[in-house]
Amino acid sequence: DIGFRLGDDLRALEMPLRERITARVGRGKVECRGYVQSQSSGGGECVPNAEQMAALGRLDTLVRAAMPNAVPLSVAEVLRWPGVMADETAPGEEIQTAALGLFANMLEEFIASRAREGQKLADVLRECARKMREQVAAAGPLVPLAIAAYQDRLAAKLREAVANLDEDRIRQEVGVFAAKIDVAEEIARLVTHLDEVDRVLDKGGLTGKRLDFLMQELGREANTLASKSVSADVTAIALELKLLIEQMREQVQNLE
Repeated sequence: DIGFRLGDDLRALEMPLRERITARVGRGKVECRGYVQSQSSGGGECVPNAEQMAALGRLDTLVRAAMPNAVPLSVAEVLRWPGVMADETAPGEEIQTAALGLFANMLEEFIASRAREGQKLADVLRECARKMREQVAAAGPLVPLAIAAYQDRLAAKLREAVANLDEDRIRQEVGVFAAKIDVAEEIARLVTHLDEVDRVLDKGGLTGKRLDFLMQELGREANTLASKSVSADVTAIALELKLLIEQMREQVQNLE
């Protein structure tokens, strides 16, 4: 998204400026403003363009002839009229050439600044990814513990209700429960997505859209992990993952 607010002397440059920006900036919003301020070469007062004022006077006469109630132009309005106070010592081509050179320097500074900021953001994302890996690693051992605890609770309840306890029935119920809360696939996919985040950051270049997609995938797996959780510890891990993902998503929006 590129926006321009250029003075009359620079409006012809909008297309070449747009092309240069598009060639160097692949993502984000860019606003470009440029104006020409006239200066007297002798350090005195600026001299208005007599031809422009005469032409404007003729137009004013024609308008008031057709519209008798029209208000005449004031001195301030005349002086603000495009071209009236133009600097006669600087032809249009010279102004545009100078403006293009200035713009080229500013664009290079902008690109360099974005590169520095991008490196800082990449470091922040890597740190978030590292914290996520710690959370994912902690979640794995908690599932077998939850299954074992469930088996103990189930066996105790069945022993109270049934005189002749069928151990096969207990194992069957535990197996069904284990299948429902198994998050091995979610953990594996989280690790895979985090590996891809590191790879994209190390590669550099245009990373914003790819990382944005990976944040969506990480969020999906974290939500599934939370929905399958039967442990307060696993739920806490899932919530921490979602918080880290949201922090990363906000930073990714600033990457190209």
